Amino acid sequence: MAQFTMLTSRVIPLLANDIDTDQIIPARFLKVTDKDGLGDNLFADWRYNADGTARQDFPLNMPEHRGAQILLAGDNFGCGSSREHAPWALTAFGLRAVISTSFADIFSSNSLKNGLVPIRISPHDHQGLVSLITERPDAVLTVDLAAQTVALPDGRTVSFPIDGFSKTCLLNGVDELGYLLDFQEAIAAYEQSE
Repeated sequence: MAQFTMLTSRVIPLLANDIDTDQIIPARFLKVTDKDGLGDNLFADWRYNADGTARQDFPLNMPEHRGAQILLAGDNFGCGSSREHAPWALTAFGLRAVISTSFADIFSSNSLKNGLVPIRISPHDHQGLVSLITERPDAVLTVDLAAQTVALPDGRTVSFPIDGFSKTCLLNGVDELGYLLDFQEAIAAYEQSE
């Protein structure tokens, strides 16, 4: 898993509520067992016209959002089925964090295991971010995972929760197995002492 410590980026606003995993990555793209090409199909039904051309009015296709690594979403992001392909597609596109007022539990868990940080903030703070991004589309935010904060351009910070184990894994760039393997010497020493 890619390490996540601090991220400074512009923001892509996609403010619809209840964006489910089938909208994030439609079911017809789930025939793969790796992440190759999933970023191209992220939000495919919203990003592309019927003839396959990009919709210029969709936020991910807008030139001003190219390279942005933070998605600002509406409420209840990642609801629906439990497909792990959803965070795969988001990270394959280049996103490293999603900010919302709430996330589906399974989506949040899958995201944390795949290097995507789901940042849950209060509705009040969310509305403030929406206003900021509306007024200043080029605004840059800094996510500090160790401090569990999002720094705004004016210097204010917004705090967010994250469970300690997931935070440790992200900060060290290891998945659950990698975390356990870090204790390999201690495990071997214990086994020899028995």
